[in-house]
Amino acid sequence: MTQLRWFLSLMLGVGLSLGSSSLLRAESADSAPTALKNLIEQIDDAANSHNQQKLMNLYSDQFVTTDGLMADSFTKALTNLWASYPDLQYTTTLQSWDKAGDRWIAETLTTIEGNSETVGRVVQLKATIKSRQTFQDGKLLRQEILSERTELNSGKNPPQVEMNLPETVRVGEEFDFDVIVKEPLDDDLLAGTAISEEVDSSRYLEPGVMELQLLQAGGLFKRIQAPENPEKRWFSALLVRKDGITLVTQRVSFEQ
Repeated sequence: MTQLRWFLSLMLGVGLSLGSSSLLRAESADSAPTALKNLIEQIDDAANSHNQQKLMNLYSDQFVTTDGLMADSFTKALTNLWASYPDLQYTTTLQSWDKAGDRWIAETLTTIEGNSETVGRVVQLKATIKSRQTFQDGKLLRQEILSERTELNSGKNPPQVEMNLPETVRVGEEFDFDVIVKEPLDDDLLAGTAISEEVDSSRYLEPGVMELQLLQAGGLFKRIQAPENPEKRWFSALLVRKDGITLVTQRVSFEQ
């Protein structure tokens, strides 16, 4: 199973940021302007109907993400995503908002679900993404993903897993990356692997390769040293048994 890296930032129909979260007064969603709520709904509607032209009309020509995706790479990745998941559906909830000059800054939670079929194998996708987005002149301008988690399942009985991984870690510190299979394996053999990748725009279009190894326990257990400098990384675990596959990915931010 390939790793669907390009998927992680497109799922929004929402999403852009203006930088530091310290700028936000975080007004409640109930007090948000009707125009802002309508914009978020329009983006969801366009994404759910897979109407690329309608969706891109809601994005600024200067659209950019803090992961380095520009309008052209975003459009290419979006086309690939919808082709792979023709029933992909988005649900976005506004959590808080603020105004900075002529811009609205909103924090949202988006859930994405869909199914793909490749060579007779059905893959179920579910992702949850928290993002901060900046809107200007009725269009989406910038996006920052604050947290994200994606899970792909395939087969009659994919491993049910619990991932223990912090979303934020201080640079230089050690932390645990554990992925535990929740149900008994009995006599089943379990194979898997775990990788980390730097969050980079090129990885959305060129997913990483994962090589399996036979596991002696019911999951993956790793102690990891955080990098010495601030950065963002994806941590992924792939678990495979005879009647199912699970791939789970989470973003971790390393901060001072």
